[in-house]
Amino acid sequence: MLFTDRADAGHRLAEALRHLEGEEPVVLGLPRGGVPVAFQVARALHAPLDVIVVRKLGVPYQRELGFGAIGEGGVRVISDDIVRRGRLEQADLASVEHAEAAELARQAERFRAGRPRLALEGRTAIVVDDGIATGATAAAACQVVRAHGAARVVLAVPVAPPDAAERLRGATDEFVCLSTPFAFSAVGEWYQDFSQTPDDEVVSLLAQAAAGPGPEGSAPDAEAAADEDVAEEVAIDAAGVRLTGDLNLPAGARAVVMFAHGSGSSRHSPRNRLVATALNEAGLGTLLFDLLTPAEEAHRANVFDIATLAERLTDATGWLRDRTAVPVGYFGASTGAAAALWAAAAPGADVAAVVSRGGRPDLAGPLLPGVRAPTLLIVGGNDSLVIDLNREAEAALRCTTRLDIIPGATHLFEEHGALQQVADLARDWFISHLVKEA
Repeated sequence: MLFTDRADAGHRLAEALRHLEGEEPVVLGLPRGGVPVAFQVARALHAPLDVIVVRKLGVPYQRELGFGAIGEGGVRVISDDIVRRGRLEQADLASVEHAEAAELARQAERFRAGRPRLALEGRTAIVVDDGIATGATAAAACQVVRAHGAARVVLAVPVAPPDAAERLRGATDEFVCLSTPFAFSAVGEWYQDFSQTPDDEVVSLLAQAAAGPGPEGSAPDAEAAADEDVAEEVAIDAAGVRLTGDLNLPAGARAVVMFAHGSGSSRHSPRNRLVATALNEAGLGTLLFDLLTPAEEAHRANVFDIATLAERLTDATGWLRDRTAVPVGYFGASTGAAAALWAAAAPGADVAAVVSRGGRPDLAGPLLPGVRAPTLLIVGGNDSLVIDLNREAEAALRCTTRLDIIPGATHLFEEHGALQQVADLARDWFISHLVKEA
């Protein structure tokens, strides 16, 4: 399993940890590289995020061999067996511990920027790193977390060698690892981008997590609004495929709508762009992108592979969330609406609203009861077959739902004023369900 970067690894790891959301866990990232992964896990589980600052205590003449570890609050975990077998003098131990304690205090102050350490007493603690090499630091972190009073300790990593994974399973209450390849030489070989995580990034991510959601779940102002308009072509890595899109963020945008177009259409569709323009004028951001490559679009069967389209939409949503903290909605047309509903029904889908234009919700039929985002279904009055399909979908959906039929409109809403009505309905729906009043 190859990860695009640490954010991608965090998204995937979060899905494997969904069963812990009900335990209201605390997520703890191992600095530095573990924090970007932990940030995505904490956001997906709606959990608080902190760092677990641990310093391994190395034997003076063989530093890679640890005789213990220290954590904040004076926590010490010492292996009496290694101390005894290494014939270590107390003066040597004290010297190592003093040096590591000073570095621990410096890191903790730097990363938290004066915020207090999160209390762990009686909590489920999820310790997250970007990967395991030997597992020594991760094991020490779990011991320190337990010493801080955590009732349950879970270690979660994207990748680890099989032997280290086996050792760590016995050292924690639960060990979650997405991949344990036998041909393992280094953590970085399992990432396309494994660039170093600077201190400043750790500080920024922890500050974002500490700020939390604003009133009624809105994003913090610092993350919610760009200072100026953004209009750029972007490249999105989704499910192993590079997709091209057009991102428009008006200054101060407090939500973004992602477009999933249908068969025979593209991000250049004048119908999609008319709706997107109406949303931009209302202060909403938009991301129009193609879920299929040009080569894939040549084979019509791909247009009806809703599972693949939904997977790519989900991955693209993760890409967008790495760049903005505002609520996200889906606007889907025809088969794209099926992909949007499919993605919105996924466990843990972080989607705040859906609008379907002339959609084929029947292609996501079995999953419709799982959609939690408020959903607006828009159909042309002369599109009789699709009207019936949307009425059946309206009955199957368990979320806030409304079916609007535009009199005299056909499937593509080509009649005079019909598409503008679609844009107006979509704009009002997204403003009502995406934009939260501060």
